Order: sequence, then structure tokens, then C-alpha cells
Amino acid sequence: MRLLYNFAIRAYLFITGVAGLFNPKARRFNRGQKGLLDSIRKAVVPGSPIIWVHCSSVGEFEQARPIIEWYKRERSQYRIFLTFFSPSGYELRKNYNLADWVFYLPIDTTSNARAFLDCVKPVKAIFIKYEFWYNYLNELKARNIETYIIAAIFRPSQAFFKSYGGFFRKMLCNYTTLFVQDNQSASLLEGIGIKDNVIICGDTRFDRVYQITHSSAQFPYIELFAKDHFTVVAGSSWAPDEEIIAKVLKNFPRTKLVIAPHEIGKERIESVARSFEGYQVIKFSEINAQYGEPAGNDLSSLPDSLIKKLQQSNVLIIDCIGILSSIYKYGKVAYIGGGFGVGIHNILEAATYGLPVVFGPNYRKFKEAVDLLELGGARSIKSATEFYSLFSTLSNVPAELQKRGEICSNYVKQNLGATSKVVSVIEKN
Repeated sequence: MRLLYNFAIRAYLFITGVAGLFNPKARRFNRGQKGLLDSIRKAVVPGSPIIWVHCSSVGEFEQARPIIEWYKRERSQYRIFLTFFSPSGYELRKNYNLADWVFYLPIDTTSNARAFLDCVKPVKAIFIKYEFWYNYLNELKARNIETYIIAAIFRPSQAFFKSYGGFFRKMLCNYTTLFVQDNQSASLLEGIGIKDNVIICGDTRFDRVYQITHSSAQFPYIELFAKDHFTVVAGSSWAPDEEIIAKVLKNFPRTKLVIAPHEIGKERIESVARSFEGYQVIKFSEINAQYGEPAGNDLSSLPDSLIKKLQQSNVLIIDCIGILSSIYKYGKVAYIGGGFGVGIHNILEAATYGLPVVFGPNYRKFKEAVDLLELGGARSIKSATEFYSLFSTLSNVPAELQKRGEICSNYVKQNLGATSKVVSVIEKN
């Protein structure tokens, strides 16, 4: 099985190289692997101890971020070496200022794992949620390096819990401590003999999104666009989401939409704009280019031409990255994209502001979505008809809107504290 795993890892690198001829994301990944270990060797210099934090992509980074921030604030003697597997995570956070280094993770071969650890020499390794890399975990264990997985969540369908899963179960034995999100995860691990080093701590994303509500940036243009209107904020949308939203909102002419597509390439943004043909559409980048950054947050200082443009438009496309988590506060309802594809994106960034959340049918791998559906703060829809019915209620019955929003914000508050649980254990070791 180990031979098969190592073959599959190398085959993946080859396949992404071929796919890179046609797929920009695969191309970025493959290019990121070229000369990677040499770049790491040149960048790392001897000094204070290093903590290695590894995330798959953007969502996992948000779970790692409260831990990184705690260390920088409370244990500044450590340096942080941050790695990503996904190009989208790396590209978005390659300039993250609280990490001393940000790199792709060298592909998981035995030789790469040994070379990487020889160079970085971490005193602790922290993996986030789903990151199980056989060769890295084996090598960390062999070197007696403290190794943790944080905000992990396990399901019966995973290979660890199958009759053929012995190889995968060996990976789990290499962690010093497994911090899991819920009781089910702990029970599943106990069922395969992993118990004494398992701690139920919740999800560090709750701490992160709650922090955002107290430190989020202000965007006067978006505030003025949404002012005095029932505004929907659609985050990380894909084409199927946009098709449904466009069909429904045309029946609510006083409703406005702020939409932040998951991908923001030029062709993708033009596709979003075409989806809302017949609406008055403006783009965030064009507003900034034409009028510049506003002075402070004084809306009265904005030029009359801009005020008129924002007031008359009913769709604002956010064609930049990094601000979505701060703009949910301008909405009344949040639509979270991805539910008609591989799975929904982060719903907690909206829930923390007290917005009811709506998403498509593919949500079952996300505990927070399941929880909020059961509590009544969220709703999954399968069609434009279902969204129309729900939106009619939320936009016309203030009490229902308020009730669902309070459920969401209370849910976030009730699940705070994972970060302190994690660091209190790690720093005792």
C-alpha cells in the first residue's frame, strides 16, 4: 500500500503537469513545485525555533489563523513556517505578514519529507482539518517532533474506518494530539483504538469570524450602495448560484445584490455580469478606479455622480479578493455559493454578523451547515422556486428575518474558545 501511495503521489504531479497545459490552477501548482526545496533552503536561516503550520487552502488557513496570531502575540520567540497545498490558498496568502515564510508544500515523497524537515527543523508541526500526508507524518514521528492536527472532523465514510483502512489508520497514530470538532469524530477514532490523545475542542474558525466582526474594514462605497435597501450578499458564488439568484431577485425590484464570485478572472467576471443582464450592474474595481479610495468613512464627502450611480445600481460585483468577510455586515441575507458543486464555502463569515444563510444542496460535509439547518438559522435550496419562496418570507416578514439571524449569531458565540483550548494543550507539551 505504501508503494501504491508513493506511486499515486508522483502520478499526481505528472498529471497536474499535463493538465497545466489547459488548466491555470494546475499550471500554478506544477510551477510552484519546481525548484521548491532549493527555494526553501535559501530562505530558511538559523535562528529562533520554528513552528510549521500546514493548510490545504483558504478555508483551512482561516482555521489556522487564530493559532498563528496567538503565537505571534503570546509566544513571539517562535517563527512561523506556513505551507499550502492549493494554489488558491498560496496565491491569496503568500504575503501574510504574520508568517515568517510562506511556501507551497513539497509533494509528499519520502525524500521530500526528509529534505524539508532537514531544512526547516520545526519544533512543532500543526496540520489543519483534513491534512494527512503519510511520508511527512512518518518522518515527523521518527524525529520525535510534536505533531498536531487541529479542527479535524471525521466521518464513517472515510477510509480510516473501513476494513481496508489499515494503511490510513497508521497515519493517525503519528499525531501527538488530535484536536477534533465534535463527539462523533472522537467516537469514530475511539472505535479504531485512538482515544487517549484525542481532544474535542471545536472549530477555531468561530474565533476567527467573531474577531472579524470587531475589526472588519469599512467600505463606504458598498455601504452607500446597500443603504436603505434590502441587500443580499452572495459570497463565493459559482454559475449555478448566479443563475438562481438572477431569476429570483428580478421579482424583487427594491432588493440589491452584492456578489463576490469565487473566482475573479476577467472572463469569469464578465460571465457574472452577463448573468445579470437587465440589472443595473457595477463593478467594485471600476468604482475604485474612477473615484479612488474614499477619504475616511464620511459618505457625505462622496461626489454626487458617484452617489447617484451607487443608488441607481442594483448589482455590485466584488471583483477583488480579500474583503468578503468584512462586507457581509452590509447585507440582510447571505447566499453562500458552492452548494451546486463540490460543496459550500464558508458560512460562518456571514452567520457571525447575524445574517440568515442560504446555500445549495451539497452541504452535508460541513458541520456548521448541518447545525444551523437544524437550528433554523440556515436554509438549503435546490431550485429558484425554493429560493423565491424563502426570499419572499425573509424580505417581507421582519420577525422571521430577525429570528433566523439571531440563531446564526448566537450559534457563533456559543462555539467560541477552540483556540484557547488548543494552545493550552500544545504549550503544556
